[in-house]
Amino acid sequence: MAKPLLIIVSGAPSSGKTSIGRKVAHELGLPFVFKDGIKEMLFDTLGWSDKEWTEQLNLATYAILFHFIEAQLQAGLSFVAESDFKPEEHTAKFKELKHKFGFKPVQVLCQASDEVLLERFKERAKSGERHPGHMDRANLKDFEKALKEDTYEPLDIGGETLTVDTNDFDKIDYPALLKTIKGEGREAA
Repeated sequence: MAKPLLIIVSGAPSSGKTSIGRKVAHELGLPFVFKDGIKEMLFDTLGWSDKEWTEQLNLATYAILFHFIEAQLQAGLSFVAESDFKPEEHTAKFKELKHKFGFKPVQVLCQASDEVLLERFKERAKSGERHPGHMDRANLKDFEKALKEDTYEPLDIGGETLTVDTNDFDKIDYPALLKTIKGEGREAA
């Protein structure tokens, strides 16, 4: 039996992870599981109140996200998982799952300049399109600090890493990205 293909879409907040993850999943006919989708269901079910509550729900969100990832891998299914995965926090869990289920990883790392990310974050906060539980307006200072301190690097789990410049979404070469991902998937067979 072929190893399942796990396409991990990661990067900084506002780097376009969800948009790219959805498109890749749709084009490849694969399930798509993403952190903010889970978090927003928790907000709708349990409510939201302040930054501390949002941070607590974030911990629960990752537990649920990894539960879904493990369930898909246990079934031998290929899929796309999206979040702002951080090597120091998430590499060990992915290595454990890879050892257990032998999946083939392909990482899509979304990157944009700090200026573009900050502008997108501000626009997103003003737009009212995101769930209010994310507390984007209250988190602006934290986001600015994170841009200076955090680095969003690929997970150390092997496989191919594809870096996508998301400064201008119109310039992303989706056909080439999908071709490379499909090629990696064939190697897993």
